[in-house]
Amino acid sequence: MRTLLRQIYDPVYSKWFRAEWEGLEKIPTEGGALLVANHAGAIPSDAPVIMHGIEKELGRPVYGLADYFFRTVPVVGTLWSRAGGVSANPDNAYRLLHDQRQLAVVFPEGTKGPSKSFTDRYQLRRFGRGGFVEIAMRTGVPIVPIAVVGSEESMPVVFRLPALAKLIGVPYFPITANFMMLGPLGVLVPFPAKFRLRVLDPVTFDVPPDQERYSKSRVMDEVENIRTLIQETIFDMLRDRRSIWFG
Repeated sequence: MRTLLRQIYDPVYSKWFRAEWEGLEKIPTEGGALLVANHAGAIPSDAPVIMHGIEKELGRPVYGLADYFFRTVPVVGTLWSRAGGVSANPDNAYRLLHDQRQLAVVFPEGTKGPSKSFTDRYQLRRFGRGGFVEIAMRTGVPIVPIAVVGSEESMPVVFRLPALAKLIGVPYFPITANFMMLGPLGVLVPFPAKFRLRVLDPVTFDVPPDQERYSKSRVMDEVENIRTLIQETIFDMLRDRRSIWFG
């Protein structure tokens, strides 16, 4: 199923989003590593672009760690799980990174990234409570930051309906520009924004793996350092971008 989904998705990756990478050589060719990226778009396009791109270019599968909410979205949740998506929890992360020595990607903004309005585009939200840094320390793998430009414009949120979201029990209920322009088709069809992705230098931690606890202040300092690094890189990429659609 994963191979079939990759074949179906490849034209979206290469023709629709026309994804371009910088720094792919910084992703390890063997052993575990935790990829960390910014996250945006009502139904985020960045996750499949990252997962498909690395598997296509490097031949290594990437497993996506995402909020359980996305597993519950009709159609999207089914495709996500069959393409390598798993719920983001410490047990799943440890199994992938330590036991299986795989590549996993996590989006520390959680649902706060995809739910933000277009007026706040490329303004990274808080990177959670540091769970991704702690699991990297515990498993002894590097964190590889990735800055993504293009996902904000692929499915921009014009406004949200918080009362409706609360009523049906979801983190957010967005009204997107895609829906406003395309009607029901716009619920799942993203705009053809040009994707650029920049892989940054791996971050390692000089701490023993498999400790019961790690310094919370150290963890949060590392979280903020990684968030700042990705945010500054995004601003740098935006300064060089001439067009949303052509890069």
